Amino acid sequence: MNRFSFAATLALVGIAFASAPRAATESNTVNPNARPTNASAASTWPLPLEMRVPFEPTAFPSAGHIYLTYELYLTNFGTAPLTLRRVEVFDADAMATEPIAAFEEGQLDTLLQRVGDPIVGDQMPVPGASDWRQVAAGRSVVVYLSIALERATHVPNKLRHRVLTADSTVEGAIVGTHHTKLRVLGPPLKGLHWLAGSGPSNDSHHRRGIIVFDGRALISRRYAIDWQQIENGATFSGDELDNRSHHAYGKAVLAVANGTVTTLKDGIPENVPNHKGIRAVPMSIETIAGNTITLDLGGGQFANYLHLQPGSLRVKAGDRVRRGQILAQIGNSGDSNEPHLHFQVSNESWPLAAEGLPYLIDEYRVTTASDGATERRTRELPLKDTLVDFGGVHEAARSALH
Repeated sequence: MNRFSFAATLALVGIAFASAPRAATESNTVNPNARPTNASAASTWPLPLEMRVPFEPTAFPSAGHIYLTYELYLTNFGTAPLTLRRVEVFDADAMATEPIAAFEEGQLDTLLQRVGDPIVGDQMPVPGASDWRQVAAGRSVVVYLSIALERATHVPNKLRHRVLTADSTVEGAIVGTHHTKLRVLGPPLKGLHWLAGSGPSNDSHHRRGIIVFDGRALISRRYAIDWQQIENGATFSGDELDNRSHHAYGKAVLAVANGTVTTLKDGIPENVPNHKGIRAVPMSIETIAGNTITLDLGGGQFANYLHLQPGSLRVKAGDRVRRGQILAQIGNSGDSNEPHLHFQVSNESWPLAAEGLPYLIDEYRVTTASDGATERRTRELPLKDTLVDFGGVHEAARSALH
């Protein structure tokens, strides 16, 4: 889904300290074996920085690595600002002293989002001052973490976090790494030259799309992909203001698995593509996703198809569908700049009020060189801007013989 981000607002409550030290919790614990950072640290209160991970990650494979993608929320409950210096991630079950990942000051600049600061357009927030890593008293920041481990590396079952400030350290936020069963799905499209636009990546605009529903901050688009079709290096040929000029427009959208249609929406008119952000209808909670279909995949997982062509939907709520069945056609409805399929898997039927889940596509080919050479990928999730062929490995092999 293109260009929509909602600012999350958090109500911070005051804390009154009792005469005895506060009990440690899993979300914010002080390592009893950690050495004090200064001579007086042992006699002072623990660092008043709450650490929590609202939604545990699920490790998934792609392009030779295993990825852990999640958010670390930090809230300063103190009365003085705290300056972040380093974030470290450890295997919580191991005694190793070296972290599996560490993010220094320069890297942190690109990972932080201060709660209440706007995100401009599709761009991730850009540091604008020397105090960018400063967490003001009573304020919160989100640290967007994406850890890439070598494919042969052991994936920890649990992670532990350490945050270093200018003059202190705190540890905690112990979370698992296999929250969700990875579903192996079929492709949502067929054919060649599909670009995984704004796909899984720490700098995708989908990644920063926090929306607050029912008192919870959610990222439904955490692993979403905007599928666009590319020919001769472009998404269209001819008049760019005509939807029919775009290669993806009208292409068949496929069921990725056997499932049941839970919800759908039709009748939202299409936008003029690349027309300065002007939409055919006002944007609201009801229209922002455009025409949609949601499939219940079972096990609390749902496949969401967004921005479909009005009048092209071939199913109705309650229908049972088979993998590979045509559901609708790609369109340009809702908050969309040009024809594409926004596809995601989430833990709720409604595509906005949900947490995005990783998944695997059973088989596809990836363009790996400028000469068009491709290689086969199995049971992986394509990352941002990967050029994918869904023609099928066997089809590609047959073509090579003729």
